[in-house]
This record gives sequence, structure tokens and C-alpha cells, in this order.
Amino acid sequence: MILLGLTGSIGMGKSTTAAMFRDAGVPVYDADAEVHASYAKGGACVEPLGAAFPGVVKDGAIDREALRRAVLDKPEQMQRLNGIVHPIIGALRTSFFEDARAAGADLVVLDIPLLFEGGGERGMDAVVVVTAPPEIQRARVLQREGMTPERLDAILAQQTPDAEKRSRADFVIDTGQGLEPVRRQVAEIIAVMRDPQRRPNRRAATA
Repeated sequence: MILLGLTGSIGMGKSTTAAMFRDAGVPVYDADAEVHASYAKGGACVEPLGAAFPGVVKDGAIDREALRRAVLDKPEQMQRLNGIVHPIIGALRTSFFEDARAAGADLVVLDIPLLFEGGGERGMDAVVVVTAPPEIQRARVLQREGMTPERLDAILAQQTPDAEKRSRADFVIDTGQGLEPVRRQVAEIIAVMRDPQRRPNRRAATA
């Protein structure tokens, strides 16, 4: 199965781009959505995180702000958190792959916001970076409820700079030009990934 990583900084249009891959018939694994679902009522992370961090479960779901406070500036607690969450999310990702194979998929997209930060690009055949001009990025993000310039700057400080992401990508999609150019690029990337003569192969290069 061909693995195509999809990443991009906050406000770049990654979710919209992922939806276009999905609309084109390519299964998409959404890492953020998987974490959110596992933190929701009945989610796989609720019970173990509640046991490890008393007070973070409210109304049967993980209170993300309470959890953030519990691990903020506490490396040992963050390590403990990751030790609980990562194996659970890993198992859910495995289920995604199994379902995609059973459906006969030859190509899947892994939508992972912190792909480069976590070194996940090494497991991909190719990586798509979604970008946009800085002024468009900031305008998009600052429209979100509760977002402030200071909070945006803090988020960006924790992410690999956009220019570096673009330099490490196999494909770059600029969402600042409207939806139709993005849709055309998505279609072309799918065609390239399914063509053995044109397809990048990071996994072979790092094997």
C-alpha cells in the first residue's frame, strides 16, 4: 500500500485538502480526529488518562484544558501522557490500514499535523505540504473562536517553520489561490503516486 503523508501548519488549509483526497476516493487517516474521538465520551483514552491524571475527566470525556494544565512544563508527565496515548492511537491507525486493505485501497493519505516534528515522514512514500501566504494563514486562524495573535504565535513557535516544511516536501499545495487549483493539484498528485515511474519513494531511500 502506498503511504502519502499530508501535513501543514495551522491555518494552511490542510483539512480542506484532505477532504479533496477523500472526495477523490482515497482513504484518509485523520490523526487529530482520531485523538479527539479517543478523548470524547466512551473514547479509548478516557479511562486510562483519568486514572493517570485525576481530575481531567468531566462528564465522561477528557477535559483537554485540564489535561494541558496537568502536563504543562512537566516533562515527566508529558512522557507519561504520550506513553498512554501513542499506543492507543497506534492501534487505531492499524485498524485504519486493515480496513483500507480490505476495501482494496492501493493508496492512503495520512493527515498528520506534526509529521515532521515527530519524524513520521520517514515512514511515508511521499509527503505533501499544504501552505498559504502568511497573511492569509493569520487571517484564517484569527477568525477562530478564542484565538488571539499571542496564542497563534505560541502555536507557530512549536511547529516546524513553513519554509522548512516546503523544502522537505515532495509536493507543495498552495491553498491561497482558491479551491479549484487545489483540486487539480490533488488529482495530479494521486496520478503521480499511482505511477511507478514518477512516484517518489522515501521508504526505499531510507531503508
